[in-house]
Amino acid sequence: MRPVYVLGVGAHPWGKFPDKPQLQLAIEALSAALLDTRLQFADVQGLVAASSRFEGGLGWGLHANEILQTVAERGIPAINVGGGCAAGGIAVHTAALMVASGQCDIVAAVGAERMPKGFIPRPPGAPDDITDTDYLRWVAIGATNPAYWALEARRRMHEFGTTERTLALASVLMHRNAVSNPLARYRSECTVDQVLSSPSVSDPLRLLEICAVSDGAAALILGTKEQARRLGVPLVQVAGSAVATSCFGDPALRIPAVATSPVEGVPHTSEVAGAARRALELAGMGPVDIDFIELADNSAWQVLAWPEMLGFFEPGQSDWMLEHGEMSIEGRLPVNPSGGFLSFGEATTAQGVLQVCELTWQLRRQAPGRQVPKAGTGLAAILGLGGNGASIVLKI
Repeated sequence: MRPVYVLGVGAHPWGKFPDKPQLQLAIEALSAALLDTRLQFADVQGLVAASSRFEGGLGWGLHANEILQTVAERGIPAINVGGGCAAGGIAVHTAALMVASGQCDIVAAVGAERMPKGFIPRPPGAPDDITDTDYLRWVAIGATNPAYWALEARRRMHEFGTTERTLALASVLMHRNAVSNPLARYRSECTVDQVLSSPSVSDPLRLLEICAVSDGAAALILGTKEQARRLGVPLVQVAGSAVATSCFGDPALRIPAVATSPVEGVPHTSEVAGAARRALELAGMGPVDIDFIELADNSAWQVLAWPEMLGFFEPGQSDWMLEHGEMSIEGRLPVNPSGGFLSFGEATTAQGVLQVCELTWQLRRQAPGRQVPKAGTGLAAILGLGGNGASIVLKI
């Protein structure tokens, strides 16, 4: 397997764009990534696209084929990957493998999404399939995702003494990070009092402590070291990348997740913990070697729980780290310098690609206003429906 490098990155801003089809969002993001490298569509030897359940892709989730039929019908491989909200990370991982294996020298990965308004208005899955457990959990419990995040937050408050103020501080940090990010949907700072006075969605989580749903797109171009040197781009290497699925005994697989006790040795959200552990192993690193992380903060709870779950902090330590500025851009472990999901809103299949774009901008010193000092390594981690997890480690 040969080393893989990021040649170019690009993204469409996050927001709501009712007049822009998903295909247009994807092409604009991919065009920006190509412009970043001075390559043309004709130079790309393979395309991996994160597939969506909401729209587009010729009605079958064939997003890569749809893009190629629009811009560059040249017979190159088109790979469409699922994975729910982890699909973008899986797309990046797949593209990296295509380069590492020697099948292609230049491969693009793209994720684009237009989300329905609100908390996903209808249950996913197939109502006529009695074995579709995801449809059954939505219908039988009658709760959308914020209810599950709220249960986890309440459990944390019970176990570690996390306060509503600490949860609010997590939201404040994410919004502060996004102020200088032109791609973010929400770019205004907020105070703890503003967070705590925002409407309650699912106790103890409030409106400013959960992510919205957004439209957005991101793309990156991966290639060999020789291609990177030929193009004269900064050498940012994919040091490790991995995908994983959940393990039996993971309490997050049960609804409500907090009602069960984990099996010894099986981490919470095992699909993400497993992917991150493997990505670090492949990179020859441990958590201590990572300078900053981009994680899936669907709510303020994840900002606290995930650094512990991924092995960066001890259980319960995140509260102190957050309150003492150690998770800020200038801190010991900056978390989501981009502003995260709380500032972007989640555009499901695009989010994992955007995370890797942010790692690249940080390592290239191209993140004005949110630049992590002396960033030399970064890790992205994302979770998807069906027990899917993906993690990417980049280094310079």
